[in-house]
Amino acid sequence: MTSIKDVALAAQVSTATVSRVLSNKPHVRVEIRERVMAAVERLKYRPNRVARSLRNKQSSTIGLIVADIRNPFFTSVSRAVEDYAYARDMSVFLCNSDENTRKETLYLDLLRDEHVAGIIIAPTAHTAAAFSQEIPLGIPVVVIDRRVNSGEVDSVVIDNEDGAFQLTSHLLDDGYRRIGGIFSADISTGLERHAGFVKAHAERGLTVDPDLVCFSENREIAGYEASVKFLGMADPPDMIFAANGVISTGVYRFFHDRKIRIPEDMGFAGFDETFWSDLVSPAMTILMQPTYEIGKTATELLLNRIAEPERAPRSIVLRGKLIVRDSCRRRGSNLH
Repeated sequence: MTSIKDVALAAQVSTATVSRVLSNKPHVRVEIRERVMAAVERLKYRPNRVARSLRNKQSSTIGLIVADIRNPFFTSVSRAVEDYAYARDMSVFLCNSDENTRKETLYLDLLRDEHVAGIIIAPTAHTAAAFSQEIPLGIPVVVIDRRVNSGEVDSVVIDNEDGAFQLTSHLLDDGYRRIGGIFSADISTGLERHAGFVKAHAERGLTVDPDLVCFSENREIAGYEASVKFLGMADPPDMIFAANGVISTGVYRFFHDRKIRIPEDMGFAGFDETFWSDLVSPAMTILMQPTYEIGKTATELLLNRIAEPERAPRSIVLRGKLIVRDSCRRRGSNLH
């Protein structure tokens, strides 16, 4: 492996001069700088990031821990974090916890060992519930997507209750009365979206049938299995509301396998813009989350926290947008 001494020897300068050039320090003659950079290129020298971070007491890498990279929500958020970090000469160490606390702990330890400048995290349910005990890292942290039990941390979330209220209100106003809702279990997003679902019914003097509410894992198969359960009811729903993009994929697969027409036989709507939601026919009515803005805002907060460690924590709540398409326009009889 090429060392800084090899570069110094090739450029016929001291190791201190090589270090000054690589750190872009002033007061280095142009011809010396060019000679050093030519040697770096010729020898394909790559500085030791960790050693450099320890010397400078500042890393150029941030960590990002998402709950499930297959979820389109986290894919879009990750893209925004990487874009915004790259534009500021920062790199991103992406980790996927799979909603697994042991994996999450492993990655938190790894990021700490890598001396990252800070971490953006969508915590597992366990960590969110005991955040101050589970994240004693001593480095800047920004929480995204889920609410945690600590007010002493920067966070970026959306108003989940409002989003579910918007979407459910539209469905009820469109004439649907038996809406089967599939919500994530154990995490704040699912509980908040369920609250908005119930609130929309209550404001119209309606009561939610408990048999039409399913709390499930954040998995495609969970959306499929919940749909099977709904269809098997004596009085099945006339609409299925999927509370995130992964669950939506399972529901849509169910419709496709059973050859159920949307919306003639059963309506369909949900949270998140997936890569397919506006490509299928009919296109899917959704509550679009500002995923890119969430990632960008979280990265801004983290970089500000790194620059000003003592400033007061900020909690930013963004609002989703209802996108009405053809999957919930009632045009025929319900499936019985």
